[in-house]
Amino acid sequence: MPRGAKSKSEAVPPSFPAIHTKLQPPLEAMDAKAVAELPAGNGWQYEPKWDGFRALVFRDRETVIIQSKAGQPLDRYFPELVTALQSLPDQRFVVDGEIVIDVNGALDFDALLQRIHPAASRIKRLSAETPAQLRVFDLLEDGTQVFSAAPLRLRREVLENWSRLNLESDAPVRLSPCSLDLSQAARWLTDLTTSCDGVVAKLREEPYHFGDRRGMVKVKRIRTADCVVAGFRYASKGDAIGSLLLGLYNEEGKLDHVGFTSSFTAEERAELEEKIAGAVPQPGQEAQAGFSGNAPGGPSRWNAYNPRASEWKPLLPKLVVEVSYDHFSGGRFRHGTKLPRWRPDKRVDQCTKEQIAPMRKSAA
Repeated sequence: MPRGAKSKSEAVPPSFPAIHTKLQPPLEAMDAKAVAELPAGNGWQYEPKWDGFRALVFRDRETVIIQSKAGQPLDRYFPELVTALQSLPDQRFVVDGEIVIDVNGALDFDALLQRIHPAASRIKRLSAETPAQLRVFDLLEDGTQVFSAAPLRLRREVLENWSRLNLESDAPVRLSPCSLDLSQAARWLTDLTTSCDGVVAKLREEPYHFGDRRGMVKVKRIRTADCVVAGFRYASKGDAIGSLLLGLYNEEGKLDHVGFTSSFTAEERAELEEKIAGAVPQPGQEAQAGFSGNAPGGPSRWNAYNPRASEWKPLLPKLVVEVSYDHFSGGRFRHGTKLPRWRPDKRVDQCTKEQIAPMRKSAA
């Protein structure tokens, strides 16, 4: 979907408390384009890609706002991070980072997903049992000066100075490492004993591009894409859901069908109806459901939610899943994909075909 466009499922923008920082939430985090290989040459900075929730953090004295990449507040789900951020010496700042949960030396994304729960008592219990960390990789403001327009090489220098005054290596809030050495980045990418799931490369002369992929790419250990769940098919026998139909937004902002995923365990399959319940169209919502571009079976679109009228059932574009795949061509995944996780932290309009498109080689 084009930048700035509103998705059909977009809710009323969240309200954030007033704070005395120059940068105000919600902000769109700088994004990365997926590529197949690490870029080489002068001018690149490499960082581990952590398996967690991207977060922009705003602090104004006792007020701490943790904003997700989708522009939603996260602070209520991570009270231990709010406490840790309130304890830092700097009273006002805006940083960019990743929320992770480390369990026995490995990052546990499922533990993060368990936090997105309405019950405060459960959140409190989990925050003690599996405390989260914030790994900071960019400083956008220190309360007096905004650094987002400065090149990355200067922002990193300021961040490292800031971290020496505020952060400890084994504390809940800590500095994320970086390197200018391509061989170090390759070790992060190939050493399976490390807890990162890929590498991010950033151009050191670029400013912070809010909501943009310029100057930042990522290489993951497996090829993945975030997709909209825009429909489903029943299993060939019985009433269980057999597969989820996946969509990506094209350059015109239309949602194209790009494949399916059916890699569910029996336990996961039993939970699918509950997961998609909020996306089933109600009377009057039929035209908003399904695929607005290419649909399963061809360009024609099934526009009536009638269980006996079609082999697939449309859903409102509300749900995002991350899928892993081995090949994408002709506008679709050539084989069925695997579903490692649901992504409630992502907006549907972030599910574009740019995730799949190859990157032109940089002259850097």
